[in-house]
Amino acid sequence: MFFRQQNTCSISFSSTRRGFESFYYWIQSLMTEHQKTEVIVGLEPTGHYWLTLAAFLRNRKISIVVVNPMHVKKSKELDDNSPTKNDPKDARVIAQLVKDGRYSVPYFPNGVYAELREAVKIRDDISCEIQRIQGNIHNWLDRYFPEFLEVFASWEDKAALETLKHFPLPQDIIEAGSSVILSVWQNKMKRGLRPVRAVELVEQARHSIGLHEGAKMAQLELKTLLMSYELKEQLLNQVMKESEELLAHIPGVQEILTIPGMGITTVAGFFAEVGDLSRYQHPRQLQKLSRLSLKENRSGKYRGKTQITKRGRPRLRTLLYRVIRPMVLVNPAFQALHTYYTTRQENPLRKQQSLIALCCRLLRIIFVLVRKQIAREKR
Repeated sequence: MFFRQQNTCSISFSSTRRGFESFYYWIQSLMTEHQKTEVIVGLEPTGHYWLTLAAFLRNRKISIVVVNPMHVKKSKELDDNSPTKNDPKDARVIAQLVKDGRYSVPYFPNGVYAELREAVKIRDDISCEIQRIQGNIHNWLDRYFPEFLEVFASWEDKAALETLKHFPLPQDIIEAGSSVILSVWQNKMKRGLRPVRAVELVEQARHSIGLHEGAKMAQLELKTLLMSYELKEQLLNQVMKESEELLAHIPGVQEILTIPGMGITTVAGFFAEVGDLSRYQHPRQLQKLSRLSLKENRSGKYRGKTQITKRGRPRLRTLLYRVIRPMVLVNPAFQALHTYYTTRQENPLRKQQSLIALCCRLLRIIFVLVRKQIAREKR
């Protein structure tokens, strides 16, 4: 890492305890030299490397602020009129922005909110891994047994999974026969057994156009994919269970879940992004955080389009948009609002604009529900 103090020297250090301590002693020496009692450290929060340094300094009662990376990029040419980028120059630009007060104080979640943020991150990572595995299994079926999904609606059904585990290739199914396949299903399934499906599966295997080459390694490939899939599913269920337990400690969650269309996954993702709602004074702060604030584009008589800024937490905006789309179908109140916004006589909104407006409405509802619950608990 590279830091610069305004109008003085610079220092570089490694992301280790020894490096952090050398930086801390450097700060102490500067404070003594200039007879200062307080110091502010400005950081550009790109990547994850700054988090450990911020925690180290916060434990030593040093104030941490962050500057917007976009501001650094756009203001680095003001001094030398050059797009050159290097560590000393970036440190100087960050120091200038902090000196001018163009920074923000970062929010570091703690307690249940910190745990929930990590849980949601793990859940998202596991979900991406599951999607990748699902795609690979579909790829395998297309190559070695394309007719499999003509028998089963999905390879994730219990009977389909057991079939892939015990009889992955068409020749394995032909050798086993319908009676053996049915007996394997009976060991794992108590109801929903269809002997006709076993016969149909064997018939499809006889006429399969799947590949025959590389059969041994194909079996190993599918076995590996299925084991990975089941492991990831178990981990996902565990994370979801623990997320639900964490949500039980957050006021207002039960009230939010009464909104038709809101589920545990959405609520967990919401609080993982916004943290403790008691630190917000108005729902417009949530709207700005979720990248839903409006920006104007006009000059003189020119009036451009009014759009959302898309400045804030992208995951929060994505989460709100994903939940509002089905909500206008299952929630009568939001469905009525969506119809009103898009059909009113004055200033009717396009469907996309209406969805954005409904996202803001949902934020206001969540804000009120949680703040009222917090106030009730304080009594």
